[in-house]
Amino acid sequence: MYRWEITRAALAQRVFAIVRSTTYDEASATADTLLSAGVTTLEISLTTPFALEAVTTLTRELGEDAVIGAGTVLDAMSARMAVDAGARFLSSPSLDEEVIRTGHRYGVPVFPGVATPTEMVRALELGADALKVFPAAERRPSWLGEIRAALPQAPLLPSGGVSVESAPEWIAAGAAAVGLGSALSDGDRDTVTKRASALLPRLVEAASGAPVPESAAEFYEY
Repeated sequence: MYRWEITRAALAQRVFAIVRSTTYDEASATADTLLSAGVTTLEISLTTPFALEAVTTLTRELGEDAVIGAGTVLDAMSARMAVDAGARFLSSPSLDEEVIRTGHRYGVPVFPGVATPTEMVRALELGADALKVFPAAERRPSWLGEIRAALPQAPLLPSGGVSVESAPEWIAAGAAAVGLGSALSDGDRDTVTKRASALLPRLVEAASGAPVPESAAEFYEY
């Protein structure tokens, strides 16, 4: 697949789940729960022990049924190792030219971290495939709308502090997709499945321009 095809597939659900755990087994269990819940794009953080092994296993087992990427990719060496492990995309909390260059050299899209309009423009100039707005915890969806008014060409991915309740508001404000970690994956398999089942259609509605209530908590009982 070409980079643009991978990017489109990775962001198709308007959400990517971030898997960050203290053990390999915990990460594998979390990934399995999210996939069973219907989430098709996972970012395995390289801060997780044996993260690259998890990327390799998931990519091999799932094939085209899911898009497995590597997160917290901070330098060219990590980028190359992630690509070799089978990562379909690279994500980072920071903006590093060599990470983008390495990913693109091997046909893998890169979503670098940005926090300001200056960094966003710089990332676009470097050829970033989408921009991970990080951290989003201290921002509001209305801020993203202001950024989109000035930079409508920027595919923005708020992450870090986005909740299940606020995710549709970010999409309605113009985000291409949102990154969710424990806010999406906490709980047992049944809880996560119900949470994801409630969230995914709300993101589709928000992307289509359907009105998003000021408080979306009523949609998330789990």
